[in-house]
Amino acid sequence: MELTYKFTNKEVTPWGGMVFLKQFLEQINFSEQIQSCKELPMPGSNRGCDLTTLIETFICSIWCGATRFSHTETTRSDRALSKIFGWKKNPGQDAYKRFFLKFSEATNIRISDYFFKWLINNYQFDNFTLDIDSSVLTRYGQQDGAKKGYNPQKKGRNSHHPLIAFINDIRIIANFWLRSGDTSASNNFFAFLENTLEKLERKKVSLIRLDSGFCSGKIMDYLEVKPYDYIIAAKFYNPIKHLIAGIEVWLPIDDGIEICKKNV
Repeated sequence: MELTYKFTNKEVTPWGGMVFLKQFLEQINFSEQIQSCKELPMPGSNRGCDLTTLIETFICSIWCGATRFSHTETTRSDRALSKIFGWKKNPGQDAYKRFFLKFSEATNIRISDYFFKWLINNYQFDNFTLDIDSSVLTRYGQQDGAKKGYNPQKKGRNSHHPLIAFINDIRIIANFWLRSGDTSASNNFFAFLENTLEKLERKKVSLIRLDSGFCSGKIMDYLEVKPYDYIIAAKFYNPIKHLIAGIEVWLPIDDGIEICKKNV
């Protein structure tokens, strides 16, 4: 196999595919949305990067594989990437750290409300199923909020236990709350659901679907007074087995799927 070697004075980058990210951000008017969000903290130094560049470079670094602040130095030194996005100055990792230190929990909620509403309202969909689930994110080292709790993959390891709301029909996240690892699946569920529905205020939720971690009497009573149909998965414990065994009338709706109604 013959290989051709060439040299060039032009900037080259292994991240040339980021041009599509640039086109996408332009198409959705991302920079205009950043400028319109009054909750975003402004950089304090006159010599620093503008707010749009600060956020765009951070997003681009994540898309290029950055998982730590120090990894952002890789994209910072990429001149071709700067030309693609039109960045006049690339911030260093300390600039990101100072920026995120200005955020509080209340600020996070207001900013997420703003951007989630903007994102969801740009999707042409309605009358959908809202899924809510909890997950476990294993953490290493000293991470804020990481505590020992339920962690089936790494027992005894610190973790975060986030709540996630997503719309499977169009494959997007509708809401995300990061919680400490020692919380239960249903902890803060009511506030999370209300916050999610607020983000979806212009859309019609036809069905709320919950994992077995949310199967509790309090949650069922709460949902009963809401104008939404809901389905909650239940773990197959003995009381559930005995309840099912005593039901004689079932309605088949599909191959291998039957439903019934039972007041408990």
